[in-house]
Amino acid sequence: MDVAKLTAIDVHTHAEVSADGHGSLSPELFGASAEYFKLHTERQPTVGQMADHYRQRQMAAVVFTVDAEHATGHPRISNEEIAETCALHSDVLIPFAGVDPWKGRAAVREARRLVTEFGVRGFKFHPSLQAFAPDDRMAYPLYEAIEELGVPALFHTGQTGIGAGVPGGGGIRLKYSNPMLVDDVAVDFPELRIVLAHPSFPWQDEALAVATHKPHVHIDLSGWSPKYFPPQLVRYANSLLKDKVLFGSDYPVITPDRWLSDFGRLEIKPEVRPKILKENAARLLGLTVPDADRPMQGGRS
Repeated sequence: MDVAKLTAIDVHTHAEVSADGHGSLSPELFGASAEYFKLHTERQPTVGQMADHYRQRQMAAVVFTVDAEHATGHPRISNEEIAETCALHSDVLIPFAGVDPWKGRAAVREARRLVTEFGVRGFKFHPSLQAFAPDDRMAYPLYEAIEELGVPALFHTGQTGIGAGVPGGGGIRLKYSNPMLVDDVAVDFPELRIVLAHPSFPWQDEALAVATHKPHVHIDLSGWSPKYFPPQLVRYANSLLKDKVLFGSDYPVITPDRWLSDFGRLEIKPEVRPKILKENAARLLGLTVPDADRPMQGGRS
């Protein structure tokens, strides 16, 4: 991957369909998500199609699925398939994996295998969909493995469009996605690189507090159009968190084109924009420094 030629790195995109057409969510939850995001067109590109989408824009993208088989009973998309397809498009795609922490030691073994054998560069957790509190000790062996592997863990935070409008929210409990629950993880695994995904409504201040207090905690800006960002998020992105805030779209529910168009109208300092769009992510992911031929060291900001 030639980072110097990239215009941006999108750290938050979803593989929603496998090569054989298997969806990442049940039809009921997918339909609710589509309605929540007001999507009325086909929005389930394959991973290969995602590569084409980002290559045309000279962008890179982190791609992942969520493994929530324990809570939902819905079979996941194969992490191996995502990683192998990303490897075919390594000029623009970066594979993360979704591993269900409820799978215990099997999850730990899988995480190690995905990194060492399939080149996975990080892991995505969705506490509300997976029905676990991030600070539940049940998940700690998995965090320990991820910390040892030296790759990031990205946690969904805040409200989710998945289950919105379905009776009982489809059984999805929002409380598990309070970013304060990730604070214990940052304390107990001090070398684990963490990303709090999304503006964390209704816990934005909590997310900002954790990210400013814990040196390895970052925030991605996915899932919302920037025109709706809370003012305190913009203020911190321009100042205390300028090295720890990351561009993320939530593609395909929000396209990078729409996100970047609205971001262009946001009052972000000129010197901060390249950090958010590319430089912070490149450092976190251990990619090549844009202006030098040497590896970046992820983690500390």
